[in-house]
Amino acid sequence: MNPEDLNKLVTFAMPFGKYKGRVIADLPGHYLTWFARKGFPNGELGRLLALMQEIDHNGLKPILDPLRK
Repeated sequence: MNPEDLNKLVTFAMPFGKYKGRVIADLPGHYLTWFARKGFPNGELGRLLALMQEIDHNGLKPILDPLRK
């Protein structure tokens, strides 16, 4: 993991779907788990979604709070 990825989680907006426009850090856990089951998209988006799913699954969302602006 690149440390910059944590900043991207609180700034990168979901580009499609039901949660279009919502930053990745604010996506609901059930949506992240759905991606984990179905497969994450390719590229940076998929990598960030997978990272967020791990953070959410392990109860570590509070580590992102200081990064929010």
